Amino acid sequence: MYNAKYIIPGIIFFLALIFAPVAYNMGKGVFEVKPELPKDQKDCIEDAQTMRDKHMQILNEWRNEAVRDGERIYVNSKGKKYVKSLTNTCMSCHTDKTKFCDRCHDTVGVAPYCWDCHNLTPNQKSPIPLAENGEAGGH
Repeated sequence: MYNAKYIIPGIIFFLALIFAPVAYNMGKGVFEVKPELPKDQKDCIEDAQTMRDKHMQILNEWRNEAVRDGERIYVNSKGKKYVKSLTNTCMSCHTDKTKFCDRCHDTVGVAPYCWDCHNLTPNQKSPIPLAENGEAGGH
């Protein structure tokens, strides 16, 4: 083998360089983001772990069921009913998008498209132009 005295140390150096970040961060702890939770609310529509893991799936199901199928009531695992509305249900408790939604989304590099259409609070004007008959236009 030609130049084995250079190739083998080169391979070892390359592997050490590749695995250095893994070794450096080993045992450092769990990735965790702490969004600011509502002070006056104790319960969300589901338990905290379910909301952390599946909130986007829940919101996508809400969108499909409410807009496409006309089903506007969500019944959680405890039997409590909620209106399927990002603005009126979710944002009524999580009033500050920057301190709740954006903390996690920015940290993990996710840019959800929810805010392309939805208001931040029920009192804001719709970013979607309304037609003369009061229905949302443009979609």
